[in-house]
Amino acid sequence: MSANLWKTQIQKHAKFLHLTTVPLVYADLSEKAAKTALSYEEFLALLLDQEVAKKTDVSVQRRISVAKFPFLKTLEEFDFSFQPSLPEKEVLRLGTLDFIDKKENILLLGPPGVGKSHLAVALGIKACSARLRIHFTTAQALIKQLTIAEKDGSLVDSLAYFSRLHLLIIDEMGYMPISNSEANLLFQIISTRYEKGAIILTSNFNFDEWGRFFSDSVVASAIIDRLVHHAHLFFVNGASYRLKNKLKKTL
Repeated sequence: MSANLWKTQIQKHAKFLHLTTVPLVYADLSEKAAKTALSYEEFLALLLDQEVAKKTDVSVQRRISVAKFPFLKTLEEFDFSFQPSLPEKEVLRLGTLDFIDKKENILLLGPPGVGKSHLAVALGIKACSARLRIHFTTAQALIKQLTIAEKDGSLVDSLAYFSRLHLLIIDEMGYMPISNSEANLLFQIISTRYEKGAIILTSNFNFDEWGRFFSDSVVASAIIDRLVHHAHLFFVNGASYRLKNKLKKTL
C-alpha cells in the first residue's frame, strides 16, 4: 500500500474512533520512530500519549468553563510572603485535594483583598484538573438562584444538582443582608452537602460577626455548625493585594 493510501486510511480510522490528535501527530512521530529505532510498542505508546494529553486538556478546560470562575489564578501564583498569617505548607497540602475525598470544608475568613477568592479559585482549578465537578458562585448569586428555583418549583432539582458536585465554592458570604427565607435556602444547601460533599467558603466576616447580615441567628448558628465541622479554617489578616498592586503602579 502506498504512503498516501496509508495516510488516508489512518485519517479515516482516526475520524471513526474520534481520535482528533492522531492524524495531526502520527507523521512526525513515525519519522522520529524510524530515526531512533523505536519499537512498535514505543511508537504506539507515544501516539496514544499525545491523544490522551489533548483529550485531558480539552476536558479540563471544559470543566473550568462550566465551573464559572470569575478569573483564573493558581496556587503557584499566590504570594505567601505577603500573607504571613497563612500557613503555606498547610494551604499547599490542600492542593492534593484530599479534603474533597474526605468531604471536608475550607473556610477562608478575613478582610477584603487579602487573597481569599484567589485561593478558592486556585483550589477549584486544581479540582478541575483532576476532572472533578466544580461550581463557583457568590453567596448572593446562589441565594438568587435558589429563590427563583423555589418560586418556579425546581428547588428539588437545584438541590440535587448541588449535591452531585465534588466541590461547591461559595464566595463573599455576607456581602449583602440575608433574610429569613434566604437563610433557610442557604441552610438547605449546606445541610444537603453536610458530610457528603466539600465546600469552600469565603467571607469578610468572622463567625461572631455573622449576625450583621443574617436576620435569623438560629439558622446562622446551624449553618456555621455544619460548615465548621470537618473544616480547615483560615483567618487571613494580612494587607490587601489590591492596595499592594495599586501602590506598585504609583511608584
